[in-house]
Amino acid sequence: MEYQSILFTIGFFAFCGGLIDAAVGGGGLVQLPALMHAFPKHSLATVFGTNKIIAMAGTVSSALAYFKKVTINWKLIIPTMLAAFIFSFFGAMSVSLIPKELMRYIVFFLLIIIAIYTFAKKDLGQIHTVLQTGKKEIAIGIFFGAMIGFYDGIFGPGTGSFLLFLFVKVFAFDFLNASASAKLVNVATNIAAMFFFIPTGHVIWTAAVILAVCNILGAMTGTALALRYGSGFIRIFFLFLLVFLIGRMGYDLFIH
Repeated sequence: MEYQSILFTIGFFAFCGGLIDAAVGGGGLVQLPALMHAFPKHSLATVFGTNKIIAMAGTVSSALAYFKKVTINWKLIIPTMLAAFIFSFFGAMSVSLIPKELMRYIVFFLLIIIAIYTFAKKDLGQIHTVLQTGKKEIAIGIFFGAMIGFYDGIFGPGTGSFLLFLFVKVFAFDFLNASASAKLVNVATNIAAMFFFIPTGHVIWTAAVILAVCNILGAMTGTALALRYGSGFIRIFFLFLLVFLIGRMGYDLFIH
């Protein structure tokens, strides 16, 4: 009964994580701490692996929904996905080599910079530019895909937010198209991580399957909201998420 109660509680967080992830990315910062609290006796790798399975279900669900409504720039997205896939796997393999505490401080200050910039630029991500995808744009996509993919493999929280900002700022996508593109790259990084976590047995399968359903329901809700209300809604949601992430990380780093 206690195990069922735990699943019910983190099911709520999985739903919220899926909703946030589908709309703007960053749902892992809602879902992952809940899993760590619920399964304290399991290794961090097992919690991370379980979280990846759950997140993957919601990400695929929202990516399919966006795919039907948004025109994807495949010439840019496919190389970016491949780079993110490869380097996410390398990141997962390098977990023990890079000090995570340093990474948390870097991410914290990057999020502050992104939040200030997005708030100051009122027109950011409101107009979608049809990108002429040449070698330069593809090279930039591969570079940032590799960097963000490696980060996702080694640490993870905030990956969706970084991807969203990348497509809005660097490639001049509106927030809706950027969110759709970010989902596809996120699918690649999640698959790569699963190639590492599943063979090594780092998944709590019962929890993963049940919570994946909750995450999918949340993702369907988040995608529907994003598609209905468009880029303006996603921009506001994105800013609220950044404030939440900054507050949570700041509390963990400087107060807790």
